[in-house]
Amino acid sequence: MRSVEPDPVEAKPRHRPSRAPRTAMPERDARERAGDFDEVALGYTEELARAEAMRCLQCRNATCIEGCPVNIDIKAFVGHIIEGDYEKGVAVLKERNALPAMCGRVCPQEDQCEIACVLAKKGEPVAIGRLERWLGDYDLACELDKRCVPEIAPPSGFRCAVVGSGPAGLACAGELARLGHAVTIFESLHAPGGVLTYGIPEFRLPKAIVESEIFMLTEMGVEIVTDAVIGATYTLDELMNEEGHDAVFIGSGAGLPVFLGVPGENLNGVYSANEFLTRVNLMRAYEFPKADTPVARGRKVAVIGGGNVAMDSARTALRLGAEEVFLVYRRTEDEMPARRDEVHHAREEGVKFKMLCAPSEIVGRDGFVTGLVATRMELGEPDESGRRAPVCVMDSEFEIECDIVIVAVGTRANPLLAQAAPDLERSSRGYVLTDDEGATNLPGVFAGGDIVTGAATVILAMGAGKKAARAMDRWLADRAIEV
Repeated sequence: MRSVEPDPVEAKPRHRPSRAPRTAMPERDARERAGDFDEVALGYTEELARAEAMRCLQCRNATCIEGCPVNIDIKAFVGHIIEGDYEKGVAVLKERNALPAMCGRVCPQEDQCEIACVLAKKGEPVAIGRLERWLGDYDLACELDKRCVPEIAPPSGFRCAVVGSGPAGLACAGELARLGHAVTIFESLHAPGGVLTYGIPEFRLPKAIVESEIFMLTEMGVEIVTDAVIGATYTLDELMNEEGHDAVFIGSGAGLPVFLGVPGENLNGVYSANEFLTRVNLMRAYEFPKADTPVARGRKVAVIGGGNVAMDSARTALRLGAEEVFLVYRRTEDEMPARRDEVHHAREEGVKFKMLCAPSEIVGRDGFVTGLVATRMELGEPDESGRRAPVCVMDSEFEIECDIVIVAVGTRANPLLAQAAPDLERSSRGYVLTDDEGATNLPGVFAGGDIVTGAATVILAMGAGKKAARAMDRWLADRAIEV
C-alpha cells in the first residue's frame, strides 16, 4: 500500500478559472432506473471532473473549508484535480476523511461546503461533493497496492474500543488508528457500515463502495468484530476491565424507530422505515427467495415522512414493483428536510406527493392494511424548528388506498445502551450526554454521532467521531504521563 503525504496547493492561484456553468453529473434514465437497484448517478468522467474543477477560484481565503464538518482542505484537493495530480488529491482528502467515495455520494454538500463557496453568492457553487466522489472512486479503481493509505503514527501501546461501525464509529476508528492506537470496532449486525449499509439504498450508495472503503480501515490496522451487541454480548465495563481496552467510543447511532401512535399501526403491512430498509439493503430482501429475509411487496404503498429516509423508502418500494407509491407529508414540499436531488429523483421515478396531509388512522381487513386515513392540513405560525407549523383543517379526512404503509418520521436512541452502562448519563430521550469534545461522565468513555445529537447527517457524525478520537488521544496521553 502506498502512503502519500499531502502536498497543499500554494495559496496563489495558478490557473484561470472557467466561467462555464456548473458541470452536470450524468445519471440514468428515470424509467429505466426505477426498475432496478443499480446506482442512479453515474459520476463524472475525468474530463468532466477537470472541467468542474477549473471553475474553482482557488480563493486565498477558502471559505468552503469552514463549511466542512471535518475541515477537508477543499481548495487543495480541487487544485490537484486542476493540475492532474490525482494521487495527491486523494491524499489531501484522506488526511481528513477516510471515506471520500461514500461521503461524495451521500453528504449534503449543498448545505455545508458548497453553500460557503464564493461562487454561491451570485450563482452556482463548485460541485465539491461530485469532485470528492470522483477522487474517491479514482482511488478505489487503483490496484490494491496503489491505493492511498494515510500515514500511521508509531504504536502507542493503547487499545481502544469503538461501539458501532456507522459513520461516527468509522471516522473515530480511522483517526485513532492514524494516531497509533490499536482499535477494535464492535458491530451488532453481521456486516459493518451501520446506516451506510442498512439504511441507504444500493441505488444511492452501492455496498461495494462501502465494503471497499471500510476495507482500507482494516489495512490501517483496525479490527472489526461483527455480531457483537454492546449491552448483551459485552457491557462497557467488560470492554474496559475484562477485554483490556483503555478507552471506549460509543457511536451506536439512534436506530430505534419512532411510530405515529395512531390506530391500526399493528396491522400486517405496516413497517418502520428502519426495518423496511434494513431488510432490503443489508439482507437483500429484493432477491427473495434467493435471500432468506422476505419483505412484503405492496401494490400501493404509502410512505409517511418528508426526509431522506422517506425518499429512500418510497424509491425502494417502487423498485420492488409497487404500482403506485404515495409520499404523505404534513407540510409542503418547501419544508421537506430531504435533499433537493432526492426529491427530484423520486418525482422523476414516479413517486406521487401528497402534501399537507397528516395520517390519523391505518385501516385494514382481516388483519392486513387496506388504507391510510389522512387529514388535510394548512400551515400556521412558525414552530421551534423555524418552519410554519401544520394545523388540521376541520372535517377534511380522506382515505388513501394502500396495502403497505412505511413510517419514516424519525428515530431515537435504543434503550439497550442503558444495559451496557447504567451509570452513563443520558438525556430524558435516552441520548448520551457529553461535553464539547465528546467526553461522557465516565472516565475514558466518549461518544458522538446520532447517539448524542439524534438523527443527523453522515458527515456531521464523522466530524463528531474525529473530534472525539482526538480527545481520546489527549486523554490517553495524560494517562500515560500519570502512570
